[in-house]
Amino acid sequence: MLQTRMKGAAALIEARLIEALSGAADQPVTHAMRYAVAGGKRLRGFLVIEGAALYGVPAGQAVHAAAAIEAIHAYSLVHDDMPCMDDDDLRRGLPTVHLKWDEGTALLVGDALQTLAFEMLADPACHPDPAVRIDLVAALARASGIDGMVLGQAQDIAAETAGRALSLAEITELQANKTGALIRWSAEAGARLGGADIAPLSAYATALGLAFQIADDILDVEGDVEKTGKRVQKDADAGKATFVSLLGLDGAKARAQALVDEACAALDPFGARADLLRDTARFVISRDT
Repeated sequence: MLQTRMKGAAALIEARLIEALSGAADQPVTHAMRYAVAGGKRLRGFLVIEGAALYGVPAGQAVHAAAAIEAIHAYSLVHDDMPCMDDDDLRRGLPTVHLKWDEGTALLVGDALQTLAFEMLADPACHPDPAVRIDLVAALARASGIDGMVLGQAQDIAAETAGRALSLAEITELQANKTGALIRWSAEAGARLGGADIAPLSAYATALGLAFQIADDILDVEGDVEKTGKRVQKDADAGKATFVSLLGLDGAKARAQALVDEACAALDPFGARADLLRDTARFVISRDT
């Protein structure tokens, strides 16, 4: 059931992103944008659609916000892969954008995908009430900017030259910003679209986001490059502190499971209607990609 729903959501999101880029100029940057948004798990977009469903918002409406967060996520990956950041050569099993094209194009791709996300949120098709649309825009600006993802990335860069390994509390804060902020926005977006209290889905996504990152750290140790589609063992090779290096492999797995339990408990107000979101939390720590 979960995989079927995720595939269905991914197809909707893919179609919306293709539509958004359909009238763009026939330029290398446009081709690279299409390349950057193709594929992936679409987890963040799926969270938008399933969260919205709890409040009776149809997928056909929620897809605009779902595609917006996937555009932001793709931008973050394109920039993160560049030589001035993490310097990766493989993403989703394919050459990273700066290698397939060049660094200048990759920089522009990220810039254009970021602005495209806000364009989709501002579209009246996203929600008929402009107050709801501006709420989504403002929340995403915070989540993706200096109060969220950009802050986390800056903290990650600073850690590389800190001359010491980060503590568990510092890594938790870093990842809550770098990875968790966008996941949190994704879940909260459904409640925002439905005009409801964001607190339950926010609590769910806060735990889910940290579990997701711990699972990533575990995959970096145990993963297979052919399945993950990206380099593994890179954190250990770089000497970076991770949840695995601080908690041990078994400790990291136990912490991830505890966070999944916490995420599932946050959905109690929704009863069985939120079972797919509970399954999503369990999927996050059992995935091999």
